Amino acid sequence: MKPLGWVALVTLLALATYFWMGLNVGRARGKSGIAAPAVTGDPLLERAFRAHYNTLEWLPIFLVSMWLFAIYWNQLIAAALGVVWIIGRIMYATGYVADPSKRSTGFLVQFVAAAILFVGALGRIIYLLATVGA
Repeated sequence: MKPLGWVALVTLLALATYFWMGLNVGRARGKSGIAAPAVTGDPLLERAFRAHYNTLEWLPIFLVSMWLFAIYWNQLIAAALGVVWIIGRIMYATGYVADPSKRSTGFLVQFVAAAILFVGALGRIIYLLATVGA
């Protein structure tokens, strides 16, 4: 099996980004004075929480697709698209927290990166199954 160090590094960077978003939720909670488990009542807390939670919703799609793309296509392209995904998620989170109408560009960036990884991995797996067999 080929080493996949770049994809492993990007995986950890994605998780670090997710951790950073969690810290932002904690900071917003501290500023608002709203104790857990409540997540409503302060717009800043609600936006930070949603940005964090939306990222959690995308992590399985992104991570599985990136790893499969790396295995079946190319590790460096997968890692590069992974970095693009992370940048998109950071743009999304910072835009969302500032003003929900500013989250669209970040969403589009991360969506395109995830879609390329997903469709690329799926297409390659289908191709290999069809030509080489199981």
